[in-house]
Amino acid sequence: MKIPIVIVCFLLIASGFAQTKSSSPEVPPKPQAAAEATGPSGPSQLDAAKKADIRRLMDLAGTGLLVGQVMDGMERNIKPLMMNALPPGEYREKLVDLFFAKFQSKADPRQLLDLAVPAYDKYYTHEEIKGLIQFYGTPLGQKLVSVQPKMTGELQEAGRKWGEGLGRDSMIEVLAEHPDLATALLAAKKETQRQ
Repeated sequence: MKIPIVIVCFLLIASGFAQTKSSSPEVPPKPQAAAEATGPSGPSQLDAAKKADIRRLMDLAGTGLLVGQVMDGMERNIKPLMMNALPPGEYREKLVDLFFAKFQSKADPRQLLDLAVPAYDKYYTHEEIKGLIQFYGTPLGQKLVSVQPKMTGELQEAGRKWGEGLGRDSMIEVLAEHPDLATALLAAKKETQRQ
C-alpha cells in the first residue's frame, strides 16, 4: 500500500517542478493569460512568437539542465523510500532498479519543458519574457546559469542533511517525552528481528 503513495509523490513532484521553476509564489498570474492557459477544453494555443521566446528563454536560462538535475536528485531521494516501502526480500533491489530504468526510459525532460511553456505564459507577459531573455544574454545572466545547478545541488544536500538532523532530534525528543512509545518501538523492533 505504501508503494503507490511513493510513486504518486514522485510523479507529482516531477510534474510540479516545471511550474515551480517557472514562477515565484509572490507573483499573481496575469488574469488574461490565466484564462487563456486554462480554458474549459484545456490549454489554449499560445501566440507563436511568445511561445518561441519562452523556449529561447528556457534554453538561455538552462532550464533543461535543471530539470535533469532535479529528476536525478528525486531518484536518489526516492529510491531509498521505495526500498523501505517494499517488504524485505531479494527481489526488492531488482524491482526498484527496474522501475527506475523503466521510468527513465519513459521520462523525457522535454515533456516537462513542454509543461513549463504554459506556466511561463501564465505568469509573464511577452515583454517580461523578452526582458528575461535580455538578462540571460548578459554575462551576469550566464553566470547565474552556470552557478545555479551547482548551487541547487549544494542546497539540496544541505537541506537533506538539515532535514535528517532535525528529524533525528525530533524523534529523540518525542521518544524521551513519551516513554510508552519508546517502549512500543523497541518491542516492535524486537518482533521484526524475530521474524
